[in-house]
Formats: sequence, C-alpha cells, structure tokens
Amino acid sequence: MNEALLPLAMAVLTLGGILMGYRVAMVLAGAAALFILISDLPVAYFNLLVSRIYANVLSNWLLVAIPMFIFMGLILEISGVAERSLRAAQQALGGSAAGMGLSVLVIGVLLAASSGIVGASVVLLALLALPRLQETGYDKPTSAGLVAASGTLAILIPPSVMLIVLGDQLQTPVPDMFAGAIGPGLLLVAAYGALVIWRARRLPPVTRAARVSPLRLLFDLGPLLALVVSVLGSIIAGLATPTEASGLGAFGAVLVTLLYRRFSLPMLMQAARKTVVTTAMVLFVMIGATCFSAVFKGVGGDDLVEAGIMAFGSDPFTVLAVVMGAIFLLGFVLDWLEITLILMPIFAPIVAALDFGNGLTGDALLVWFGILVAVNLQTSFLTPPFGFSLFYLRGAAGDTLDTKDIYRGVAPFIALQLGVLALLILFPVLITGLI
Repeated sequence: MNEALLPLAMAVLTLGGILMGYRVAMVLAGAAALFILISDLPVAYFNLLVSRIYANVLSNWLLVAIPMFIFMGLILEISGVAERSLRAAQQALGGSAAGMGLSVLVIGVLLAASSGIVGASVVLLALLALPRLQETGYDKPTSAGLVAASGTLAILIPPSVMLIVLGDQLQTPVPDMFAGAIGPGLLLVAAYGALVIWRARRLPPVTRAARVSPLRLLFDLGPLLALVVSVLGSIIAGLATPTEASGLGAFGAVLVTLLYRRFSLPMLMQAARKTVVTTAMVLFVMIGATCFSAVFKGVGGDDLVEAGIMAFGSDPFTVLAVVMGAIFLLGFVLDWLEITLILMPIFAPIVAALDFGNGLTGDALLVWFGILVAVNLQTSFLTPPFGFSLFYLRGAAGDTLDTKDIYRGVAPFIALQLGVLALLILFPVLITGLI
C-alpha cells in the first residue's frame, strides 16, 4: 500500500492543480520536481529529465509539423479564404433544409482538412452558419450541436495536430495515423449527415439561393481542395514526410491568399504571432508532460495503473474498455493534449502486449489503438462542463444561444461518436484498410 501512496498523491496533486486553473505545463513540471525531492529518487534524476526533454521534444523534427499546420490554418482563417469557401458551399447545397445542414457539415470537413484548428472552425461556423440554420427552421439545440460537432472534426480529420502528437507518443508513423483516421472521419461525417437529414425531414422548404455558376464554384472551392489533396496526398502516398508536407501546406496557403488577392503583410504577421503563441503552449505542455511521465514511472505509477486496469480482468477487450472509459471520463475535465501526453506513455505498453484476436500486431495494433483514442478524445471537446468547443460556440453565438441549448444539442452527436467508436473496435479494418 505504501508503494501506491506516492503515485496516487502525484496524480491527485496534478489533477487538482489543473482543475484549480494553474498553467498545465507548470503543474506537470512542478509536480515532477516536487516528487523527485520527496521520493527516494536521486537528485541526479533532474539530469535525466533534461536529457528526455532534449531527446523527446527539442530535437524531435516531427514536431516541426505542428507550427506549420497551425500557420496554414491561421492564414486561411485570417485572410478570409475559409469564409469564402463556406459561403460557396452554402450556395451550392443550401437549396433545401437538409442541404443547408449538410453544407455546414461539408465546410466543417473542408476546414478540418485545411486547418486542423477546432477553435477557428467552430467560431467561423457559428458566425456564418448558425443564423442561416435557424432561419431555415432548425431549432436552437440542433443548430448548436451541428455547428459544434462539425467544427470539432478538425481534431480528427488529417492533417490533425492531435494525430501528430499521438503518433509521436505511440512511436507510430504519422502517415499511418493520417491514413487510419480517414475512414473513421468519413464514418463520423456520414453519421452526422444522417442525423441532419432526419432532423430536417419535417422542416419547410427554403427559398432557393441564386444559382451559382460551376466556374464560380470551382474558383471558390477549387484552390482549398487542391491544397488539402496535395498536403494529405503527399503524406499518405509517401512522397513527403509530415514535416515536409506541412511546409508545403503553409506555403500553399500563402499562394491561395495571393490568388484571391487577400495577402497582406499585417495578415501574415498576425498569423505568425498566433502561431508562435499556440506552438509555445503546446511545446511547454509537452516538456512538462515529459518530466511528469518520467517521474511518475520512477515512483511506480505505471505499475500502479497497470495493476488497477488488470483488477477488472485480463481479457484484452475488458482492458481496452477500461482504458477507453478512463479516457472518456477524463475528457470531461481535461484537454486532449494533457490526456495524450500523460496517459499514452502508460497505456501504450499495456495495449501493445495484448492479443485482441484481430490479427493486428506491432505498429498496426498501435495505430488502431491510437485512432480509437483520437475518436474518444474528440468527445472531450463536446462533453460538458469543460468541452472547449462548447466555450467557443457560446462565445461566438452571444445571446442567440443558451448554455442548456448547447448541452442538449451536442448530446446526440456525442452518442453518435460513441457508436462509431464501438464500430471501430469491432471492425478494425475501418482504420487499417488504408494503411
């Protein structure tokens, strides 16, 4: 029992500090430093932390893709290119109530594939699509749920920063993670689309928008689609590494702004400043999590977690259910980045040692597990009380939506995500088919 006190105390102290509002990176690093001093770990353990920070974060070339993809998304958002594509999709698909809802979903996919930034996607959809959804006849909960869920696709559909971090933590090829996420992403889109069509079946027809010429539609959507295809295609086809493709995406985004005559030096500098701030936040959390995981393992935390999971039984699917349940519950109070960086180094070796009888081993098994985690973590953006998409939507919608409308609206989409997660567990080929 005494062996469990230190890791339990470390976990409780860390979770308490995060919930109290302290900076996550500082809480993780501070807990690591404190428990080196009060445990029987040697003071020289600090040297080990420095080595791990350098090897796992500072010299990891894969992580260069993170600021590049963030920059690409910010360029498209700030310049108005993403807004232009949204309006084009609405004009093309907005001829019926169902078409209006599907247009929001389609542009959510485009924003996800071009930026990977949940906050930008949710806010943009809320400002442009939420009023039109309500004018079409959708009730407030359905409108709120559709906007929040569509914007949250940005965390799963490649190129996703979350998939890059997951691939790094699981030591699996990021191109395989990207390829593995395509099937689940399309499955979620299909599930959302079916719900939209069902909800729209009794809505009155809307006034058909002015007809848009195919050439105009191609000009408004074509460059963004070409950018997405070139970035993802080069990665999945093996023509470029994620780092190289991220540079291509950033440069391509600037070219698109030039094409639309939206380029300006202030816009470029604003995107650069936001990229620096966001990247610094991510890297500081990664540094803190690296320190935390090393010390947590040093005081026996990994053995404690493994024993706790195995207490429910040693059946592989029981273990997987416990892990998925823990991640889902933590998603109510923690961000995906914190969950990924803290828990993946602990859960990955446990899952890698299991035989699920589905023929998956090695990297394929970890990619399957990683995508399951990614779909599970996507729900953390929608689950109250700390779902980030809920905050983004509430702030952008102003007085047009109440918090209860948002909570009611996201509930069916959370249920759909959990249903898709069950299908991915039962049918791994939905993930591994493109690897």
